[in-house]
Order: sequence, then structure tokens, then C-alpha cells
Amino acid sequence: MEMDNIIKGCLRGDRICQKALYDLLSGKMMAVCMRYSKHRMEAEDLLQDGFIKVFLNLDQYKFEGPFEQWVRRIMINNAIKKYHKKSNQFENTGLDSMVEQGDTTNAVNDLEYGELVTMVNSLPDGYRLVFNLYAIEGYNHGEISTLLNIEESTSRSQLVKARKSLQEKLLKSQKTKV
Repeated sequence: MEMDNIIKGCLRGDRICQKALYDLLSGKMMAVCMRYSKHRMEAEDLLQDGFIKVFLNLDQYKFEGPFEQWVRRIMINNAIKKYHKKSNQFENTGLDSMVEQGDTTNAVNDLEYGELVTMVNSLPDGYRLVFNLYAIEGYNHGEISTLLNIEESTSRSQLVKARKSLQEKLLKSQKTKV
């Protein structure tokens, strides 16, 4: 079944189309939710809440642009809202820049995907959110500052700190494998 037909069926309340839409996108959206969660149960909650929002707001989709991108944005915004409810405070020292050190290229190449995901998930919430939005989702610091209600400089410093923390974890992982 074509995506546009599935969407139109969902708009009519067709349960088969709703299940087809969920089945088509839930795997990819679960990966998105996992990036914004500390553990799988939290990601599953985000996924379910996100799909509820997708179905409730489906009439707002204008059939312009990729539907998957529209759903992804809902999932990301849902994760950000959950984060704001949990904590309105970011780790912030006011540093706008830090010098990055070390060559972690080989460490990244030797690292397995699961290990990298675990390292990213172990970051403090503020670091993890900014890192995911910037490095994975492709948002710029202006967009991140708007989404998270923080200063652009805070977004930049959170990203630098996240990268530094990940570099340290990579170097430590590389040393334990030697």
C-alpha cells in the first residue's frame, strides 16, 4: 500500500491503515527515541506517546515534504517536551568553547555500534540532547537554542562538552581493548 493511501486511510480512522503506518515507521522512530532516552522502556514510552500525537495531529500534515520527516520531528519534539518536564536545568558552566584533543578516528573505527550508542546514552541529559540534535538530526545551534529554550552559546558549550566526554570514553575504551 502506498504511503499517501495509508495516510488518507488513517485520516478516515481506518485501523488497518493505522497499524500499517505504525508497522512501517515504528522501527525507524524507535531508533530516534532511543537516542533521546536513557533506556529502552523510556524510548518505548516516547514512541507510543509520539505515535498518539502523530495520529491526533495527522490532519495537520499537508502532504508537502517527506511524511517520515514530519513524523520524526514529532518524535523529537515529544522527547524534548518530556525532557523539559523531567528537568529544566542543563549542566552549564558558561564556557563557549573548549579545545578538543586527541585523535579518536581509530577508536571510532574499532568501536561497535552498540558501544557507541551506550556511550552517547551515558552522557548527561543536556549533553545528550544537544549532541543528538546537532550531530545526528542536523539542527544548527540557533534551532537547538529555540527548541530547548537555551542560549546558542549554551548549545555550543554543551556540544563541545559532549564531544570531549565521548572522546574520553573512546580513548578509555581503546586502552581497555589493547
